[in-house]
Amino acid sequence: FVMGEDTSNPPEAVVPQLEADPYYKLIARIHVPIVIAVFIYIGWFVANTDLSAGGYIASALTAGYIGGHGLNIGHELGHKKNKLDQWLAKIVLAPAAYGHFFVEHNRGHHKMVATPEDPASSKMGENIYSFALRELPNAIIRAAKIEHTRLTKEGKNPFSLRNEFIQTLTMTLVFYIAMGLWLGPEVVPYLFIAAFWSMWQLTSANYIEHYGLLRQKLPSGRYERPQPHHSWNSNHIFSNWALFHLQRHSDHHANATRAYQSLRHFDNLPSFPNGYFGMFSVAYIPWLWFKVMDKRLVEVVDGDLNQINMLPSKQEKLVAKYQLTRQ
Repeated sequence: FVMGEDTSNPPEAVVPQLEADPYYKLIARIHVPIVIAVFIYIGWFVANTDLSAGGYIASALTAGYIGGHGLNIGHELGHKKNKLDQWLAKIVLAPAAYGHFFVEHNRGHHKMVATPEDPASSKMGENIYSFALRELPNAIIRAAKIEHTRLTKEGKNPFSLRNEFIQTLTMTLVFYIAMGLWLGPEVVPYLFIAAFWSMWQLTSANYIEHYGLLRQKLPSGRYERPQPHHSWNSNHIFSNWALFHLQRHSDHHANATRAYQSLRHFDNLPSFPNGYFGMFSVAYIPWLWFKVMDKRLVEVVDGDLNQINMLPSKQEKLVAKYQLTRQ
């Protein structure tokens, strides 16, 4: 918050150079072995150090934050077209037991974002805890279905290692079993606590990124193409540095293959009053989140109920409170 915002954009003339510059690719790729090494080291530490229960949990939560950072790296690399980056994405997702994200995010969330059918898009009136109970299991189910359908259509065995859902699940199982055999039963609670806390970082981001925003259905029955105004945006400098410009989410969803270093700010977008880390803290207190964001959402859509992805059970109350109409 103190460092403020940066709304500047790279000139379009230099974007091809930015996208091709190996420096930015290296920065993302080098985080993969760092995340894996730190996760393994903290596992070794908790298994070989006489810790109090609080010390053990604190160490596992620290690893969970590292795993959450790994999920963000996996997000960036998973959008790349080359096989190296795709495999690096799968590897860095493994410690968090969230490899299915590689499938679900690219071919599920990006397709259905800002619609009632998307478990990774939160609805107006939905708090982060009920959202997590809906999003976490449904993300796994959707990833499994996507890969089963893809391979079946291609005439291939969906129960083989060609299945990227099974691939990533196997990577996590091998990683966890190896850690258990090496370090013993003392490391097992660490693995589960760290994995859960890693997932919670991603769920926190998913919750805030599209809160209440809704794409319109076309006469054909399909949804309109994702536009920048279907995501909440933030230009806060510190958290954009930490998150590889994930907060410029509006441009990311409108142009999914655009690299983090060339993501753009657009004027008149749905915008957060703080960076992601600040907004996470607000989201964890539901009444405060609703107080801050519901009014902002209504202003963004100019009170048009047709542009709000709303929790059905809260619709009557919210329509009356904010005097929403169908325009």
